[in-house]
Amino acid sequence: MKSLEIERSLPRFAAARLAAVLGSGRGAGIGPLRLVEGATPELPGADWSLVHPRLSGICGSDLSTIDGRTSRYFEALVSFPFVPGHEVVATMDEPGRTAQGSVVAAESRVVLEPVLGCVARGIEPRCAACATGRTGDCEHVAFGHLSPGLQTGFCCDTGGGWSAAGIAAHESQLHLVPEAMSDEDAVTVEPLACAIHAVLGAGIDDGDVVAVIGAGTLGLLVTAAAGHLSSTGAMATPASLLVGARYVHQRRWAERFGATGALDAEQLARAVRRRSRSLALGASAVGAERLTGGADIVFDCVGSAASIEAALDMVRPRGRVVLVGMPGRLHLDLAALWHREVALVGAYAYGTEKVRGEHGPTSVRTFDLAFEAAAALGTGRLVSATYPIERFEEALAHAGAAGRRGAVKIAFDLRSARRGTTKGPTT
Repeated sequence: MKSLEIERSLPRFAAARLAAVLGSGRGAGIGPLRLVEGATPELPGADWSLVHPRLSGICGSDLSTIDGRTSRYFEALVSFPFVPGHEVVATMDEPGRTAQGSVVAAESRVVLEPVLGCVARGIEPRCAACATGRTGDCEHVAFGHLSPGLQTGFCCDTGGGWSAAGIAAHESQLHLVPEAMSDEDAVTVEPLACAIHAVLGAGIDDGDVVAVIGAGTLGLLVTAAAGHLSSTGAMATPASLLVGARYVHQRRWAERFGATGALDAEQLARAVRRRSRSLALGASAVGAERLTGGADIVFDCVGSAASIEAALDMVRPRGRVVLVGMPGRLHLDLAALWHREVALVGAYAYGTEKVRGEHGPTSVRTFDLAFEAAAALGTGRLVSATYPIERFEEALAHAGAAGRRGAVKIAFDLRSARRGTTKGPTT
């Protein structure tokens, strides 16, 4: 069975980094990613199942890894060689159990919750984060009976979604897909859960001015999550939800998902200035307007030095910048953070969320919220094209240039791989 595997090779990572100058994903052919005959992963215990990927998304963090642009922070949190792919809808190889404790039949469709926390690693007692449902904050992702790996798709023992050989998945990671849900909707559940976690953790209040920088998959799903959760009463309702997008099709999607204003990226700060009734101090070093006031909350869904500095320029004093896009190695001017007493916070993964309920705050698993939102919003419409893994270079180049090519989410299609046929790209 064919698999895509990343090996630890400094020369290949360096070559990929040079190739990425021409565009993200361009280093796939010469970098650390290679197409191999993958072995079926061994199951670590009785509470593990083998699942076979159907669709597996290409995430921005995957592209950063392949391009050699990730931070060295992650070196102790991965194990080589690993199969990428953590946005996965799959089928069960045999009957098994899900995170909700229900027994499911062979060939049932499941979505993978990829974080490899204490439960999956067989660690007792659990760390404080896992014990309270905050699995994304697990302190033990390099310990236990598994090799290091913060998630499936970064661990040599579990396999990953870019493989026809299958994934070893702990029952706590598996969520049954409703029969009526399409594979395309299901493959967006994991990134949508990330977006929901970011939005609910941001501390949005009724009447806030909220800005979103970036309108790729993550930025659009943050927009969708904010619009959906506020419309259902699960969270506060901002007065403005403004999205900066580079491309026309991204602005259209943002409007469909509830943005009150979807603008060219260069116009976002100006729109924030008008909505917040702020004054402009002139252009900053990254070309954006520096505001005296600004948005109450800014979501940075890009993760570059320029986007973070732009967020700091358009957030109000004592406001909050939520870093949703994964950053790499950056050089930042943090004078605005210091002077304006801004909170810069990260938003990684998911776990358990607090939402508004009829009788007060209620705890809900992030993935439960994501399944409901994916079904209500039809987020599978963001899947623009799929490829067989044999055409990985084309797929990754398409994903790296998705915005310019009028696309959003690109995924690998493995539904025919077990029968030995290929297809794609499809739209």
